[in-house]
Amino acid sequence: MKTKKAFILLNGSEPNSFPDLTEYNIVCAIDGAYNYFKNNNIEPDLVTGDFDSINTIPTSTEVINTPNQDFTDFEKALQILKHRGYYDIDVYGGSGKEHDHFLGNISTAKQWKIGLNITFFDDFGKYFFINDFYYGTNLKDRNVSLIPMPVANGIITKGLLYPLNNETLTFGERLGTRNKANENDIQITYDDGDLLVYISHT
Repeated sequence: MKTKKAFILLNGSEPNSFPDLTEYNIVCAIDGAYNYFKNNNIEPDLVTGDFDSINTIPTSTEVINTPNQDFTDFEKALQILKHRGYYDIDVYGGSGKEHDHFLGNISTAKQWKIGLNITFFDDFGKYFFINDFYYGTNLKDRNVSLIPMPVANGIITKGLLYPLNNETLTFGERLGTRNKANENDIQITYDDGDLLVYISHT
């Protein structure tokens, strides 16, 4: 059965272009990101957050106020979506502007990597945590970076210019940045730890 797919816009840098929003089962604006929707005459299905950076709270769509300061607005939105049965989540606006928010979004995605498929998109590429296996197609000549958070062991890659063969990456010691796909199809596996994968759009 096809899983329901969610689109989230966070209050980071707005992308130059959006995907086709009709391909999503739900479109969500997180707090101040609704300002972008409103300015561009886009009506989301859900607006949620603690509303500390929103200009006008809408009255024509579903609104959920989540004032609990023990969690970020992004975390609270993920809780709502998972409860409603959304497991594939594309996130835009997760980077740019204040970098502490960007780092916090990465931390949140790591916490939710078991149970949710979260992919961030910006104007340059996409990035996501993999559980233990990733297979990608039509990626030749794209930049591929592997970032351990903080350690990933037993990494094996296929289809990359600089292959890894049962190797360990450690944040602060050795990263796998600026590799490149030299084949159309690539494969990444690892034994344990946490691994963030970045793939450029071109």
